[in-house]
Amino acid sequence: MMIPKVILHNAVSLDGRVSGFPVDLGLYYGLVPRWNEDATLVGSGTVLSAPAADSGAGEKPAGETAGTGTDRRPLLVVPDSRGRIADWEPLRRTPYWRDVVVLVSKATPRGYVAGLERRGLNVIEAGDERVDLRAALEELKARFGVSVVRVDSGGTLNGVLLRAGLVDEISVLLHPCLAGEAGPAVFFRDPGPAAAPVGLTLIHRQEMDGGVVWLIYAVVR
Repeated sequence: MMIPKVILHNAVSLDGRVSGFPVDLGLYYGLVPRWNEDATLVGSGTVLSAPAADSGAGEKPAGETAGTGTDRRPLLVVPDSRGRIADWEPLRRTPYWRDVVVLVSKATPRGYVAGLERRGLNVIEAGDERVDLRAALEELKARFGVSVVRVDSGGTLNGVLLRAGLVDEISVLLHPCLAGEAGPAVFFRDPGPAAAPVGLTLIHRQEMDGGVVWLIYAVVR
């Protein structure tokens, strides 16, 4: 079965960190429409470490076509096999996504899954101990018609996706700074024993404001 196209999009420092330095969020999110994504995949750790979600009251949701009733905003998709996220309502109230899909595994506490379903959240069960991301992506395509997924997360989820051969493109906004120990989170964290480097082919390079360089790589299969 086919899976959606998967793009990793991160802002990084010159030493490969994704935290511990000022990110131009306007620039970062201003590039997102390029991919016309159907779903945004975000790790549960990233969700838990983010500031409290803003309800976005008064803002026009991006991607909503006025007067047509057509909502083209992406889905928010979060793997949470350990049931770490207790409160989903702030995320459901944000204007950026049209709905939420939670990815769980057979090992996810049944009470947690039942609670998600009672609250009307979409749930995809894939995998035994952990979420089987390939199977989950297949289900996203089959059930929700998802063709393009943008990953907005940290090194752990990036690493799992890359080692599983699920990533098509990597987009990085390379910031002119060194985060050092101030930014312990890295762009790519290998989930298993040391393996061969992931091969990449540069397909786009563009100098942006403030000395930031935008690079897009295709992942070599």
